[in-house]
Amino acid sequence: MDLSVWISLGAVLLCFAISGFFSGSETALTASSRARMLALERGGDLRAGIVNRMLDARERLIGGILIGNNVVNTLAASLTTGVLLTLFGEVGIIYATLAVSAFVIIFSEILPKTVAINSPDKVALFVARPISVIVRLFGPLTMAIEYFIRWLLRRFGLELGSMSNVLSATEELRGQVDLLHKEGGVAKTERDMLGGLLDLHELSVADVMVHRTKMRTINADLSAAEIVREVLASPYTRMPLWRDKHENIVGILHAKDLLRALDSVGGDAEKLKIAQISYEPWFVPDMTSLRDQLRAFLSKKTHFALVVDEYGEVEGLVTLEDILEEIVGDIKDEHDLSVQGVRVQPDGSVHAEGSVPIRDLNRVMDWNLPDEEATTIAGLVIHEAQLIPDAGQAFTFHGFRFQVLRKARNRITSLRITPLAVLAPRE
Repeated sequence: MDLSVWISLGAVLLCFAISGFFSGSETALTASSRARMLALERGGDLRAGIVNRMLDARERLIGGILIGNNVVNTLAASLTTGVLLTLFGEVGIIYATLAVSAFVIIFSEILPKTVAINSPDKVALFVARPISVIVRLFGPLTMAIEYFIRWLLRRFGLELGSMSNVLSATEELRGQVDLLHKEGGVAKTERDMLGGLLDLHELSVADVMVHRTKMRTINADLSAAEIVREVLASPYTRMPLWRDKHENIVGILHAKDLLRALDSVGGDAEKLKIAQISYEPWFVPDMTSLRDQLRAFLSKKTHFALVVDEYGEVEGLVTLEDILEEIVGDIKDEHDLSVQGVRVQPDGSVHAEGSVPIRDLNRVMDWNLPDEEATTIAGLVIHEAQLIPDAGQAFTFHGFRFQVLRKARNRITSLRITPLAVLAPRE
């Protein structure tokens, strides 16, 4: 072979290498983490800033890379065809087609893209500067092609940018967190905390409130000494005061305010005027979202509110701690009552009180029972069964077997929940 053939072969190999560079760069830049690049840019990394600017003009970036890639691929095919025609005659066209296809697929597409997809951020930073030069070089041509494509799509009734994303930003973030958890990059507790934070706008105070049947309240007509004893016996610092009936809340008594007042009268409880110590209750609608209620707690600088329905009747109470528990999980201190409500059995089943919230059970057991139609596990069984079951009845839905263990009047008080995956080997 003469020198011109060797030069042509060298040029072909160079074209394949440049094509691989373009292919790998496209994959790395489009797969790189925008959040990580933003953090690096804020940390002073100039290359990350270049990547972010190119990704902000994604159409121009992809257009510039594709133009460059197609130019070198076409050049490689032409040079290869010329060399093989010289060496093998007309049959060289077939050899050229096979050789170019093999080299492009293996060395210019699969190999560089595999490397890029395994370390997209590192590769994106590495290629940032040269690719930005290429994008600027082909900028006018890319803009002309982009304009033509937009004009062509408009002829078919399509407008770029008018199609909204199928998933909301919250859903995309939740999906990313779930994927990272599946891949081992995020621990379960971290996933649950992030998921709880994202759920705040979807949940209402009615979903997390303490129901009025479980509220610990004090009769405002009791003597001051009796009220002091009630407050001291309670594990809570804020106590609702009622008069005439339990739902008629007339005030909120804070333990610290009571102790300060008691100290000011020398410890004589009979000298206390409870009405002057308590403060006015704050009522919030039951459909208030947890996100809005959290903001309201922070703005009013209070931690306690009473939840009312559309008729103004007290349904329960909600605290700042109830909302925070949706994010960080159950919060316990040395004065909290130890009521678990969920007991895992040796056979893999779970004994749960009917009043256990579905979200809490999902978080503890890492299950995915639906909580759209019911708040508690008993409510879920009643909703799915379309009746109030008796003790001993069992139902199967959502991949679990629910057996009613105990019932008090029309309330399910205890259930056995068994995943069907646990039952399968026995059947």
